[in-house]
Amino acid sequence: MGAQRDLRRARRRGDLARRAAPELTREAGVVREARVPALVAPPGAGSTADIPFTNAAQAPGDVVILRKRGDRWTPVTAAAFAAAVESTAKGLIAAGLAPGDRIALMARTSYEWAVLDFAVWAAGGVSVPVYATSSAAQIEWILRDSGAAWCVVETAEHAAAARAAIGALGDGAAPPLWVLDEGALDDLAASGRDVPDGETGARRAALGQDSVATIVYTSGTTGRPRGCVLTHGNLHAESANLVELLKPVFEEVTGQTPATLVFLPLAHILGRTIQIACLSARIRIGHCPSVKPDELRPELASFRPTFLVGVPYLFEKIHDTGRATAERVGRGASFERADRVAVAWAEAALAAYHGTGPGPRPWLRLARGLYDLLVYRRVRKALGGRVRYAISGGSPLDRRLNLFFFGCGIVVYEGYGLTETTSAATIVPPLDPRPGTVGRPLPGTSVRIADDGEVLVRGGVVARAYWKDPTATRAARRGEWFATGDLGGLDEDGYLTITGRKKDIIVTSGGKNVSPSVLEDRLRSRPPVGQCMVVGEGRPFVAALVTLEPAALAHWLTVRKRPLDTPVEELREDPALRADVQRAVDYANEAVSRAEAIRAFTIVPGEFTEENGLLTPSLKVKRPAVADAYAEEVARLYGD
Repeated sequence: MGAQRDLRRARRRGDLARRAAPELTREAGVVREARVPALVAPPGAGSTADIPFTNAAQAPGDVVILRKRGDRWTPVTAAAFAAAVESTAKGLIAAGLAPGDRIALMARTSYEWAVLDFAVWAAGGVSVPVYATSSAAQIEWILRDSGAAWCVVETAEHAAAARAAIGALGDGAAPPLWVLDEGALDDLAASGRDVPDGETGARRAALGQDSVATIVYTSGTTGRPRGCVLTHGNLHAESANLVELLKPVFEEVTGQTPATLVFLPLAHILGRTIQIACLSARIRIGHCPSVKPDELRPELASFRPTFLVGVPYLFEKIHDTGRATAERVGRGASFERADRVAVAWAEAALAAYHGTGPGPRPWLRLARGLYDLLVYRRVRKALGGRVRYAISGGSPLDRRLNLFFFGCGIVVYEGYGLTETTSAATIVPPLDPRPGTVGRPLPGTSVRIADDGEVLVRGGVVARAYWKDPTATRAARRGEWFATGDLGGLDEDGYLTITGRKKDIIVTSGGKNVSPSVLEDRLRSRPPVGQCMVVGEGRPFVAALVTLEPAALAHWLTVRKRPLDTPVEELREDPALRADVQRAVDYANEAVSRAEAIRAFTIVPGEFTEENGLLTPSLKVKRPAVADAYAEEVARLYGD
């Protein structure tokens, strides 16, 4: 397979292998700290705002973006993108945007979002991203807290929510509103024609690495979102080191011209920094406004990226779709064998790669070759057909699923980070894949494990502060370290494993501490489970609330020739359905001790969604909200 050959070829280049070598500090024989020197020094001057203009000066004809127009991807050169940014920035200046003013951007992932983001910076402003799915109340909070003087939205629906939010602010604080679908970029370009050509250059020259670039609001799992103040230096430390670490493998070793489809919300820091990194390195990108598999798959097929950056949900659904497709044509057992072969082959191949095993046996190589024709190439095709590498972040990816994709010819590198660390604080180095971990520190970053197991981060990626919240800023600091709130450990080679979230730890009535995330991540990775939440605080045992994933449930009903409109209330006690959920529970329980295992579950009606307030925009469960919504279900689990 191409990706595995690439790894072997790349390892022979010692310069690449040394790029992610960590320096380790041990205490009492245990690795407590890992740090990787920066690959790129902080620039002495300039800012993220300069990227489009630097590209246009150095390589004006290079294609940096492929823009979807109808059914075609139209190339946008570095010169054309810089011109669009310049004209939009002039329009913002003409409208009265002053240096340091905040401007809220609410839109799905799109070319226009990219233009606006860089235009705000070119005008000397600070961008404040807002999720396209936000309610009027959420928009109102972000506008009020950030003090945004301007607001840009995409659709009429967004505009209606924004106007309701603006109305709640009062006349004295109401920012002007532009709507992209109503020609906002053209209007801005027209209004900025009289702005002198040198004005944006002067404003960019006034920015430095310490200048505030953006205020990104956290997803707010337990309360109101907090604004993370990220500087241009933070964005550079993240994007420049990511590019320097990964591009030689994605480009030089593979011989491919790297290209990726950006589909994560640009209001989420991961999608945003990947876009910045790609534009700074002139790696071609396209934009897709949806992460829904049925809407994303045709875009992947037409764009044909060479690498992807996604969240576990994407990889879970690609796998589940393959299984469901096989079951519909009576080949479910064949898919299960292909799954087992891929995992077994990956385990053996990685052992050989790391020098700890002989490699796949002949029968396993033959089986893998057979299933490549029957199954694995279809998995690669579902991702566009050219993908050899993928990066997964946002939440842990099930180790077995990671191995499955490796067996299919796609190396998935996990990373770990938060909004406060400008996305990735760690990432699996490109020449040392280790499924089940979230990698080593990003170059220029250090990771330390505190005495209580909390993961601490230090480096150029760490946010300056929380916006207008010095109390929260101080609370998140441990001297020069940022306290992530996550629990984890470092292995002997400096790889980080995340074991849970401090604030989510459940303490049973017997005094057992249980990290629910380990159970939930594994449980959620198995159909027909959708979202789920582990409970048990102050209770005698651990239990789980389980929802059914709609597509998986529809498939389950179709295979059994039952009506698709059968309500969950009628199915929740169905022995066959409960047996399938129990298998998912059993898989989750394999990762924990008997005292931590899920001993009971209930299938609950409905879903956990952003719309009903049970999920954040980044698909994290709002635990207090779910506990309140399903209080009666929890009580029944424990016989109350």
